[in-house]
Amino acid sequence: MKQRCYLGALGIVNALGHGTDEVARRLFEGDTGGMVLEDGWLPAGAARVGRARAALPGIPATLADQASRCNQLALAALAQIRSEIEAALGKYGRRRIGVVIGTSATGIAEGEAAVAALKAGGALPAGYRYAQQEMGAPALFLARHLGLAGPAYAVSTACTSSAKAFVSARKLLDQGLCDAVLVGGVDALCRLTICGFSALESTSAEVSQPMSRNRRGINIGEGAALFLMSGTASAVELLGAGESSDAHHISAPHPEGLGAEAAMRAALKDAGLAAEAVDYLNLHATATPKNDEMESRAVARVFAGGVPASGTKPMTGHTLGAAGAIELAFCWLALRDGRLPPHVWDGEADPALPRLDLVARERRFARPAARVCMSNSFAFGGSNACLLAGDAR
Repeated sequence: MKQRCYLGALGIVNALGHGTDEVARRLFEGDTGGMVLEDGWLPAGAARVGRARAALPGIPATLADQASRCNQLALAALAQIRSEIEAALGKYGRRRIGVVIGTSATGIAEGEAAVAALKAGGALPAGYRYAQQEMGAPALFLARHLGLAGPAYAVSTACTSSAKAFVSARKLLDQGLCDAVLVGGVDALCRLTICGFSALESTSAEVSQPMSRNRRGINIGEGAALFLMSGTASAVELLGAGESSDAHHISAPHPEGLGAEAAMRAALKDAGLAAEAVDYLNLHATATPKNDEMESRAVARVFAGGVPASGTKPMTGHTLGAAGAIELAFCWLALRDGRLPPHVWDGEADPALPRLDLVARERRFARPAARVCMSNSFAFGGSNACLLAGDAR
């Protein structure tokens, strides 16, 4: 029998704010104020980015070899759930708590600064260490900081990274390897990702417009969301997960969204639910022409009867490896507060896309209990992951 997994505590920081209450308030208001136009990201001009505005904690001196903005974001989220983690340590012990983190850029910004210093002065900065930008750095950093001795590793599959981290964390619980897992995602802004997506002609200098006829591309963001997942019952349960890999193209999604559809159906099957049981869908909705086209088609097939849906990236930017965890966190906040995240856009529907039930401001769940939320994450190479969270059964 599959282990039941609960999402008992959440720490979050991104362009919307710091902590569940501030993030929730701005999320449900549809606040895009954290999306700022900044110089210095692109060789030819400014980029609109979702910058985390909160003051971030410093890296402890004992962990200076892993100092990075990415790990500072992780620390900011961790601090919000530190008491729950300490309680879990007392209950389970250090060897029975794991760490699984999804990320895609880790400390690349520190690597960029080091290379610039080397080019300008002929030497790397004294404080630079390659460990700052290793892919597994956030998970190992958090494990060292907390003194944990359970499994600790990162998942890096581009924009599905932290969604897949929940699948991996659930397996640790299901197989009896851990009693609790610190799971989530973190990514920080860096020129590599912003220039890379710009080179693919996938970015927009304006706030993104998902599902609009005027959509031009994504904005890149940063942030972290960390959950304490365990078998201890709490208000929100991870009900199911689905993955697929259609491998259609290295960067373009399958035009009909066959892999996306397969992942959504796999998540429903895993949870033992019909599509009609889903009360809200957080779309991947990058506002790139091809992604929104394929996702809308896949959603229209899976949810033939309709489902309230929204894309929340205009408020945070696309947080890449952290997106799956942050957008699952928005589902967690929706279940906590009874409100649905609005779809922020210009309201000009693309007539070439299937019409979706896009959430307007102030909308609430249609039913008071047994509510279910789905969160979609899609990535380069046809990597697809969907998560289902809902009121504990």
